[in-house]
Amino acid sequence: MCTSPDGSPASPASLRGQRVTVMGLGRFGGGVGAVNFLLRQGACVTLTDQLSAEELQSSLARIDVTALDKLVLGEHRDEDFTQTDLLIVNPAVKPGNRYVELAEKAGAKLSSELNLFWQFQRGRIAAVTGTVGKSTTAALLAHVLNESGINVRLGGNIGISLLDQLEQLGPEDWTVLEVSSFQLHRLASLRPCPDIALVTNVYPNHLDWHGSFEHYRESKQHLLRWLTPEKFVACPADSEIVNWPTAGTRIHVTADGLVGVPRFAQLPGPHNRRNLALVHAVAKQCFGLSTEAIINASRTFTPLPHRLEFVGEISGRRCYNDSKATTPEAAVEALRSFDRPIRLVAGGADKGVDLTPFADAIARHAASVSLIGTTAEKLSSLLRSLTPPVSVTVCANLAAAVHAQWEQSQPGDILLLSPGCASFGEFRNYEERGEAYCALVEALRCRATS
Repeated sequence: MCTSPDGSPASPASLRGQRVTVMGLGRFGGGVGAVNFLLRQGACVTLTDQLSAEELQSSLARIDVTALDKLVLGEHRDEDFTQTDLLIVNPAVKPGNRYVELAEKAGAKLSSELNLFWQFQRGRIAAVTGTVGKSTTAALLAHVLNESGINVRLGGNIGISLLDQLEQLGPEDWTVLEVSSFQLHRLASLRPCPDIALVTNVYPNHLDWHGSFEHYRESKQHLLRWLTPEKFVACPADSEIVNWPTAGTRIHVTADGLVGVPRFAQLPGPHNRRNLALVHAVAKQCFGLSTEAIINASRTFTPLPHRLEFVGEISGRRCYNDSKATTPEAAVEALRSFDRPIRLVAGGADKGVDLTPFADAIARHAASVSLIGTTAEKLSSLLRSLTPPVSVTVCANLAAAVHAQWEQSQPGDILLLSPGCASFGEFRNYEERGEAYCALVEALRCRATS
């Protein structure tokens, strides 16, 4: 919670009349939420984005463009960064960005959509971060709490801006926030101290953005750095996170704590078992819920799309869309989730991480693999040097990759999209890639039944 000099809660009214530049409207809601919030507070808003009006059509339709002080699309202009009091930075903007540095040198303060929410909200926060599983863990925790009669909002990096609900939040209201490393990098300026911090795991990721694993890890650690003893931090007991510096009360969680708890068909895989264990520990120790209540609520959870999502069975082959597996570690977890032959589609944009462990897992768990994107040749080279041998096909696009795996598959096999890499190149994001995969599966279904 942000406070004014006299110790009282800060008010969004302090934004009235301020010159604010929003850098990046984007397509996922954060920019829209920030612009609408700032306009409601009476700020003089300049919106600038390097994308065109056509590319941003759906987002622009959700704001009152006529209320903006300036709208600049298709470019950034120096004056919009040197003549502003506050700069709202899109999370995807890398450290060292020229325009951000211009604003800083001109004396502007830096913020983000999540920072605005964190600064002015008056309630209680359970914040979830990690390399793999943070979306599912955040959504599952919010679902369990809501099903148990605790009114909770879900937002953050999961793609839901809560700025339009900020005025409705009271001191006892809970928000579950998924927080990315990008967001935490900016959030450090507010010294975040959530009531509960959950960290699912940490592996090298987004090194193209952070520059090093050390910077990535430090960004994640911001969530724990300013915790006080009455706050809680939950993490796997077998991870390096147990050694991260914090004054918060630690909850170290093992999946063994769920002995006797049934596995759920809608949440396959050992990684989801660990996600459930984290939620179980927090819901029990921090909210006083019983194991029975937690498990009953978990049974009604609808898995998030693109995360080991079952999309149908065709001629005895079960098809799964795991497009959200944009890291090797996430794809490895998917490969470990099945005891049937796996026909894998993998690869994509290169984020600068070591793909050797991913190749090892493919060789151990997949019967065959189609590779796409800029990492295809690198993965292919790694796989051809490993034993046992795995059938490798390098494909020009996703459609060719899915077709190749379908042709090699047999009844009883798993057809799995789990790229282990970012989507950029053929697709704008993992959602678009996952939707394309689902459409290809549907086409296969139509052909098989015609």
